[in-house]
Parts: sequence; C-alpha cells; structure tokens
Amino acid sequence: MDYINRQISEVILQANRYYPVTIITGPRQTGKTTLARHLFADYNFVNLEDIATRNRAVDDINSFLDSLGEKAIIDEVQNYPPIMSSIQARVDADKSLRYILTGSNNFSLLHNSMQSLAGRASLFTVLPFSFSELSDKYLDISTSQLMLRGFYPGTIADDIPPEIFYRNYYATYIERDIRSLFQIQHLDKFQLFLRLCASRAGNELNMASIAVEAGVSAPTIASWISLLKASYIIYTLPPYYANISKRLTKTPKIYFYDSGLLCYLLGIENFSQLDTHPLRGFIFENIAVTELLKNRYNQAKDPNLYFYRENSGREVDIVQTNPDGLHIYEIKAGKTFQPDFTKNLKYLASLLPDVKNSTVIYDGETHGTDLINLRAL
Repeated sequence: MDYINRQISEVILQANRYYPVTIITGPRQTGKTTLARHLFADYNFVNLEDIATRNRAVDDINSFLDSLGEKAIIDEVQNYPPIMSSIQARVDADKSLRYILTGSNNFSLLHNSMQSLAGRASLFTVLPFSFSELSDKYLDISTSQLMLRGFYPGTIADDIPPEIFYRNYYATYIERDIRSLFQIQHLDKFQLFLRLCASRAGNELNMASIAVEAGVSAPTIASWISLLKASYIIYTLPPYYANISKRLTKTPKIYFYDSGLLCYLLGIENFSQLDTHPLRGFIFENIAVTELLKNRYNQAKDPNLYFYRENSGREVDIVQTNPDGLHIYEIKAGKTFQPDFTKNLKYLASLLPDVKNSTVIYDGETHGTDLINLRAL
C-alpha cells in the first residue's frame, strides 16, 4: 500500500520545531498513527490501546516515560489521561524533549488534562482524506460512488468495500466504544437516534423533534449530540448573523464528517440506490461543506464556515469569512447548470456589501470563476 501524503503534514512539522508536545486528534481510522510514524520515523512508539503497555504506564509513569527517551509517539493517549501531567512536568524541565500524542476522541473530553499542556502543545485535527490529497486513481469514479465509498483510508488506500468497512466501523467504534465509554443504556434508542441524525444531514438541527421520534428526553438528545461531536461523527454549522433588517434563523445545521458513514446510516447499499435516493442532494451538500471544512483543518486553521437562512426560507448554503471579505457558495447536485442556481447568491450579495466571491458548487463539467465542480474544491 502506497503512503498517501497528508496536506496537514507541513504545519505539523513546523509546529514541532516550536512546541515540545504535538497533539494529533480526529476520528478513529483516519490515519493519525500512520501520519505520526511517517513524519517522525525516528521517534520511539508506544500504543496505550495495548493493555500491557498501558499497565506499564499506570504502574510506574516515570520509568515508562524514561524508557521512551527524548522523542516519542504515544498513540491513543486518551486511554490514560494522567500521563499528560507527567509529560508537562518533563517538558517544563527540558524544552528539548519532543512528544507526539494521538487520540481518537476530541480532546475537549480531556479538557482537565489538557489544561496542564496549555502553552506547551500544538493541536491538529486529522479528518478523512480530502479531494486535494487524492490522485485521479482514487477519484476517477462516479459521484455516487464517491459518496458511498467515503474518504476513510480503509475504503481508499486499503480498498475495503464500503459495505464491509462501515458495518464494522459502526459496530466496533460507534456501538461498542462510544456506548461503553458513556454508559449508554438503551442501545436501540441510540441506534434510532443515529439514523434520525443521518436523515437530517444538511438540515437545521431540531433536537425536540429528534427527542420525540427517538422516545427520549430533550436533554438526552443534547447530550448525545455533544457525544457525537466530540467523537468526530458529526459537526454543526452555525448560522451567519448579519446586521441587516431580516429575521434570521438561530439554529445550526447538522453534517457528518464522512459521507460513507452517512450513507450506511441511511441504509444505502449500492450506487444505483443512491442515484435515485431522495436525500442524494443533501449527501452531495454534506461532501461539499465537509471538503471546505477539511481545507481549513489541513491548514491548521479554525473553521470559518456558516450558512445564511432567513425565517422566510431564503437560504445560501455557505458563508465563508475570509480576510478579504465574505465568500458565499450555493451547492447543487445537478450536472447541468441552471440560471436559478445563482438566485440566492445574487440576493445575499445585494444585502451584504462585503461579499467578494459568489460560487456555485455542482456536479457538472463546466468551470468558471463562479462555477466549479465538486472535485475542484
């Protein structure tokens, strides 16, 4: 299997020159360990997922860290959070030490431990592959195939059929790990909740509605949403607030980090089924929005994406805040450009003087300054 270079590599290497601790987080099986071992091949490596290794750390943390030397990769560090305090004491005493920490849960779950590394660590998020990281060898398939396959290394570099990969990913990570970590009692209701979230991808997140359909309380749904966000299953896109005399929505939209998992949760099993699926447009939108998000994370920058929606229903899919002004996007799954694709873009540009670019992202082949194919993101 050939190594596929990750765009985030350069900024990780740059930060490593200045910070003694580098933290690489993101969903499970996105290649965090492969990336760390590729970039820092001369570092000692340990994995705290291994029980024997973790027991060594628990029994005598100082001896354990001594055995790793001056440069080490510690994989799945969330399995023993106290190790961070010991690392903090060591790098405070010796700035030449270098530690690469990886973890499959969002480090907001470990915020108490992370406080000890404030000012000593650089933090990076590695997501599934982006279009710009993949060659034509991997992209020269239909859009429905792209959506169903998703962008995890397992389905791309390892060529695991998506129906096998996502079934196992769901069973081992989402059902087993997340459920046990947070002691979720009602698996059937949690499973229904996941599929309800999938059915709302690309739409505003109505927790009260999901609570009624799942048969649990609204606070439980809020807790489960936070759990999925912290575990890099979903993210929410906030609405853009403009200083104009319009009534704007205040509810975020929900998206999945990977379209393959989204398709699996929707029960989509093959390309022909996806071609005619009623939610195909939202799955297409999910890929486009997530691709823009990946571009930010791969530059080690904070998300700058929003959506615009008036209570009347008029909407623009993406408002991106850049130093030169606002870049706005409309996302359409069609292959043929239609003049009304730009209707809402023109409307919003007339309201907001700082709009610098208006672009339609669609599935066709014609390109221009205001019209691009999904794969060109």
